[in-house]
Amino acid sequence: MAQKSDKEKIDPATRSYLEGVGFLKKHPLFLPLMARAELVRQKDRSLCPASGWAVVTNNGAIHVHPTRRAEAAEWVYVIGHCLLHLGFGHFKQERRALEWNAACDVAVTRFLREMKLGRAPDDFISGDLPGTDEVRLYDLFCSEGIPKELAGLSVGGDERLDLFYAQNARYGTNPKEWQASFAAGLRNAVTSAIDVAAGRLPSFTAEKPLTSKAQRARSWFMSSYPLLGGMIAAFEIVEDSEICQREGISVAAVNAYTKDLYINPGIGLTESECRFVMAHEVLHVGLAHQERCDGRDAYLWNVACDFVVNGWLVEMGVGTLPHIGVLYDPELKGLSAETVYDRMVTDMRKFRKLATMRGVGLGEMMGEPGCGGHGKTEDLDGFYRNALSRGLEYHIADGRGLLPAGLVEAIRALSQPAVPWDVELARWFDEWFEPIEKVRSYARPSRRQGSTPDIPRPSWVAREGALDGRTFGVVLDTSGSMDRVLLAKALGAIASYSLTHEVPMVRVVFCDAATYDQGYMSPDAIGGRVQVKGRGGTVLQPGVDLLEKAEDFPKDGPLMVITDGFCDKLNIRREHCLVVPKAARLPFTPRGPVFRVA
Repeated sequence: MAQKSDKEKIDPATRSYLEGVGFLKKHPLFLPLMARAELVRQKDRSLCPASGWAVVTNNGAIHVHPTRRAEAAEWVYVIGHCLLHLGFGHFKQERRALEWNAACDVAVTRFLREMKLGRAPDDFISGDLPGTDEVRLYDLFCSEGIPKELAGLSVGGDERLDLFYAQNARYGTNPKEWQASFAAGLRNAVTSAIDVAAGRLPSFTAEKPLTSKAQRARSWFMSSYPLLGGMIAAFEIVEDSEICQREGISVAAVNAYTKDLYINPGIGLTESECRFVMAHEVLHVGLAHQERCDGRDAYLWNVACDFVVNGWLVEMGVGTLPHIGVLYDPELKGLSAETVYDRMVTDMRKFRKLATMRGVGLGEMMGEPGCGGHGKTEDLDGFYRNALSRGLEYHIADGRGLLPAGLVEAIRALSQPAVPWDVELARWFDEWFEPIEKVRSYARPSRRQGSTPDIPRPSWVAREGALDGRTFGVVLDTSGSMDRVLLAKALGAIASYSLTHEVPMVRVVFCDAATYDQGYMSPDAIGGRVQVKGRGGTVLQPGVDLLEKAEDFPKDGPLMVITDGFCDKLNIRREHCLVVPKAARLPFTPRGPVFRVA
C-alpha cells in the first residue's frame, strides 16, 4: 500500500485553513500584516468562543476557532477581517465596547466587499452598509442603538465582540506600527498593479520588479559607502516571497556560508529602509556574531546583537529604521553585545517575545559553519574580516564621516588574532598572584664561588610570610559527562601557572552528585588524583559553599570552577572564574571571567 503524503495526512478542516493563510501570506496588501501577526489555533490557547470564527487581540494575536470546518475562501475573509482591525487602528479603549466594535465591523466589512476578498460565511449579513466612518457610526450607535441588520458582522460569535485586549500585553500593541504595516501593504498593492500594467510582472504578485529597491540599495552601497560596499558586493540578494515564506523570513535574514542575503519583497520596505536592513545583516556577518555565540542561547544572542547593531546604524545615519522587525533602544547606547545579553538573560521569558528581522523565535543568522560549498569556514571568515577592515580604512581615508567608537573597536579587534584561553587564564593568575619580593639572606647561603671558597654569599629568598594565604580554591566537576580532554587541559594549565606564580598549595573540592573535600593539594599532584565518578547529575553549589565558609581558606581567596555546563545554577559571592568547553552553555549568568577551552 502506498504511503500517504504529508498533505494527505492533514484533515480537511486544517487543509482549508492553511490554504486561506497561505493566500494571505502571498497577497501584497496583507503580507506586511501577516508577517507581524500571530495565528493561534490550539484548543488550549485559543480565546475564540465556541460560536465565533476568530477574535484579535491588541498585541497582534489572531485566535481562530480550533475545530471549525470552513472553506479556504471563508478563512481568507475571517482572518483578513481581523488583520484589518489592526491595520485600521481600531484598538481604542472606548467607553461602550459593543457599539465601538460594531462600528469597526462595518468599516472592515465595507473594505472587504470593495476588495472582493474571500467569501463571507453564510450566517453573515449581506445587505447595504452605511458609508460613514467608525467614529460617526459609534456616536450614532450610542445614541440610537445598533440596528439589527448590522449586528451580524462580527466574526467573534454571539457576543458580537472580536476586539480583545490582552492582559499585561507590552509587545506589538502600538497602533501606529500596525497602521504602518497596512500602509506598506497598500504600497505593495499599488506597485504590483503598476508593474503588471507596465508588463514588468506577469500577474498580481509580490515578486520583485526588474529593478527592485533592494538592488538599488545594493548599488548605492557599492558606489557610495565604502565601509560596507565590499561586504554587500559579495552577497547575492534573494527576493522571493515563496522562499521567504518557506524559511519563515518576515523581513530579512542572511546566510554567511552560502553568501545569500534574503529580503522579503512583500514587506513593503522603502529604498532607505532596504539600506538599513542590508547594512544590519552584513554587519552580523562581518563582526562574526554567529561564531561568537560561544554556548549562549542563540536566539537571545541574536536579539542582543540586533540592539547593538541597530544602535550603531541609527547613529551613523545609514538608511532609516524599518517600520517592522527592528529592535532599538537608545538606553543601550555604548554597550557591547555581551553586556546586553547578560542583562537579557535575567528575564528570558520577556525577551523571547521580541522579534528579529526574521520573526519571533527565529534567528536571522542562518546556516551552520562549514556549509555552502564556498570553501572552508576559515577562508570565509578571513574574507569577511578583510572586507570589513579594508572598508573601514577607505571610509576613514575618504572622510566619509564619524563612526561609533564601539563599531570601530569591534572591526579593529577582528584583525587581531583571538587570544587563546590559556593566555587569558595566565592573565588571571597575574592579577591575583603578583611576583613575590625577594631579599638576600645568609640563612641559606648560596654556593661559594670557586675563586673565593672561604667567602659565604647570601641567597635570594622570599620575605617571611610572603607565601601565607597565597592560594585559590578549585571546584572541579567530576561527573560522568565531563570530557577527559577538558580535564587534562584545565588541570595541566592550573598546575603550570600555579608553579610559575609560586602558589604552593591549592584548596580542591571534587563535585558530582555529592561533594568530596580533598583539602590542600600541591599543584602538580591535582591531575593524578582526579577520579571521574559519574554518579549522575552535577551539583556544584555545595562545593562553592564549603570553600566560602571554610575557616582554613582565606576570606579573599578567589575560586575557580571547572565544569562542562551541565550543572546547577551557581551563586558565588566572592571573586571567581570559570573554565568550560568552548561551546558550553551555562545555566546562569557568570559574573566572573569565563575561559572557554577549545
